[in-house]
Amino acid sequence: MSIYYSYIDAPNLFIQQQNGKRYAYRELGEKKGTPIILLTHLSANLDNWDPRVIDGLAKSHWVIAFDNTGVGLSNGEVPNNIPQMADDAITFIKLLGFSKVDLIALSMGGMIAQELISKEPHLVRKVVLVGTGPRGGKGISNVIRITNFDLVRAALTFKDVKTYLFFPTTDNGKKKAKEFLTQIKKRKKHRDKTISLKAYRKQLDAISKWGKEKPADLSKIVQPTLIINGDNDRMVPTENSYDLSNRIPNSKIIIFNHAGHGSLFQYPKEFVEIVLTFLS
Repeated sequence: MSIYYSYIDAPNLFIQQQNGKRYAYRELGEKKGTPIILLTHLSANLDNWDPRVIDGLAKSHWVIAFDNTGVGLSNGEVPNNIPQMADDAITFIKLLGFSKVDLIALSMGGMIAQELISKEPHLVRKVVLVGTGPRGGKGISNVIRITNFDLVRAALTFKDVKTYLFFPTTDNGKKKAKEFLTQIKKRKKHRDKTISLKAYRKQLDAISKWGKEKPADLSKIVQPTLIINGDNDRMVPTENSYDLSNRIPNSKIIIFNHAGHGSLFQYPKEFVEIVLTFLS
């Protein structure tokens, strides 16, 4: 099979269980070493990853992005809880035959990553948690209210909702939002399928539930953990990143100044350099 280093050109691949459950994914980079599995945010499909980030990682790593159950080109029903999403991610990883992976997990993906490590700790070597927080974290259950507010704002101003959810409303934030939105639209052929409204609502419900639940014992996460966020995250308040850092023993935290929930897309070059150093 060909090796791809450009996310825009990487084909949509599929792997299926005997029961018919199918996962869609894309992979880049040379197939050696510990693969990086990407866990993505609320409502996202394969096309929501910034090619600048994926391509940068793939220069020296095997990188795999996938649609979890019921999202995009993957079939099935989206679960209404984070633990089941973690089970589905574990199924995907094992279907590909991996016994050890690194995780880069954004927002809702970071919640899934924490549950995944709790369920299958030996499956994960290192983890990068971006724009996320712990179970029961402050303000996480407000995600429905914040998202709905920004959806209205986006409709009234004819902008993509990620402009408001991911980036600050500073001049730099607006500029970076435009750059990001241009990047994720560069792929013209064989794009992914947009998440359905029903699936999106189930994801929202799952995050809201997770934000109201009893906090987990994060001292059990012994993997080297890198925590990254912007200093002005409205979706998952930045203080949750500090909370994660305080409670995960082998962790390091990096906060980007003048950045929001999508700090990795606001500073893609810097993000890639930091993550590659951490994973080496």
